Amino acid sequence: MRSFEELLVEGANAPVDGWDFGWFAGRATEQRPSWGYARLLAERAGTATAVLDVQTGGGEVYAEVLTRAPRRPATAAATESWPPNLALARRNLAPLGVTVAEAADGAALPFPDASFDLVASRHPTVTNWAETARVLAPGGQYLSQQIGAGSMRELSEFFLGPVDPGTGRLPQTLAAEAESVGLIVTELRPQALRTEFYDVAAVIVFLRKVIWTVPGFSVDKHHDRLVDMDARIRADGPFVAHSQRFLLAAHRP
Repeated sequence: MRSFEELLVEGANAPVDGWDFGWFAGRATEQRPSWGYARLLAERAGTATAVLDVQTGGGEVYAEVLTRAPRRPATAAATESWPPNLALARRNLAPLGVTVAEAADGAALPFPDASFDLVASRHPTVTNWAETARVLAPGGQYLSQQIGAGSMRELSEFFLGPVDPGTGRLPQTLAAEAESVGLIVTELRPQALRTEFYDVAAVIVFLRKVIWTVPGFSVDKHHDRLVDMDARIRADGPFVAHSQRFLLAAHRP
């Protein structure tokens, strides 16, 4: 393993735009959810005529889904809020004919009522259920892989101390919110996924990329804890945390 200083520099300078996690190959691993979100969404997109991906990130997963779909929907759109990801999504999705609109997370969706028969969202920061129901056509489907309460809690608490995950991201909470706007929840499947970090550079890049894990993280601010993390990995092996995920499927009557 390289020195702590070398890993620190590498982690601080690695690119973090988009949701492509290819950089982590050989540096970190995360167990995958058993349901196979991209496969499920591709199957549903193959029978849809108009699809919307909310908070698409860099568009990598959406592009994979549309490429894998047995039939391309006639209309495909996406939203994204963060300017670097917005530009990346437009580059990734333009060849597939996808319109990418800028929209703040949780804000009104810039589409007319009943525009889509499939709305999807992978790891949204927040879900505006009223807007989701509004843009879904009658009989339309919603499919989402959500981040559950206490995701990566071991990593958060290493840097921050005890953390109360709250109840806002419990599967039952979000299902109740969906039902409160008239959607019918048909599937709710939670799963804890083992994640391993093999060096401190991988930890740094993850925290720079998934910014809500340790709010306000920076290499300078958390230097002492990074020293401790590096020593722990060298002595005991990979740092282990668990991401919380759940699949939520619903439809509009």
